[in-house]
Parts: sequence; C-alpha cells; structure tokens
Amino acid sequence: HVQLVESGGGLVQAGGSLNLSCAATVNSNNLNCMGWFRQAPGKEREGVASITRIHGGTAYADSVKGRFIISRDNTKNTWYLQMNILKPEDTAMYYCAAVVGCSTAPWLRDPGQRQGPIYWGQGTQVTVS
Repeated sequence: HVQLVESGGGLVQAGGSLNLSCAATVNSNNLNCMGWFRQAPGKEREGVASITRIHGGTAYADSVKGRFIISRDNTKNTWYLQMNILKPEDTAMYYCAAVVGCSTAPWLRDPGQRQGPIYWGQGTQVTVS
C-alpha cells in the first residue's frame, strides 16, 4: 500500500521561498506521474505542477510558471516543489499525489485524467504573509 509523506510547509513572508518534499513509503517504480495540488479555503483544488518519473517531463499551472520548480529523485522515491517568489495568493494546503500514468498537463487540470488509482499525501500548509 503506497503512502505519501509530505514535509516542508510553513509560514513565509511574501517574496520568500519554501521547498516541499513528498516521499513514497514504498518503492514507487510503478508510479510514473507525480505532482502537487493545492486548495485554499473556499476555493477549488488547483493543479500546481506535475512531473513524469522516467523522462522528467513537467507541467505547471500558469499562476506558478517561472516561480515554482518540480523535481524528483527516483533513488529516494521522493519529489519536490521548490517555491520561489511566494505571494499571498499561494497560501493553501498543498497535497502531493502520484498515479501510474498520466499526461502531465491534462492531469493538472483534472486529476481524473490518469491511469490507475491516485494516491494523495496528507497535505502541508503553506502560508504567505
């Protein structure tokens, strides 16, 4: 059973940076698409960034392009979200997710656009003041 454990959230001033991590507790070789989603109070969940495990192809929401970077370390079954130039509107609960297969951009728009089940992390709060 795959479990995703997140870390790295917190409180930061506008313009600052945070780095989120998501570690799969078991070998995630069959999870070929990983990503980050976020949800602010009163708003719908939004896809932030996604990456493929094998080729490292990425996709980003327009709102974070040029500021956020998604990466992965397959040897550690871990992926990351480096968030720079943070803005108050980035405040949200951030969730990592992983699936067997996806196309990175469509999956960001609709998590249902995937192959197999979706695994979610427990969420980590990011607050930008």
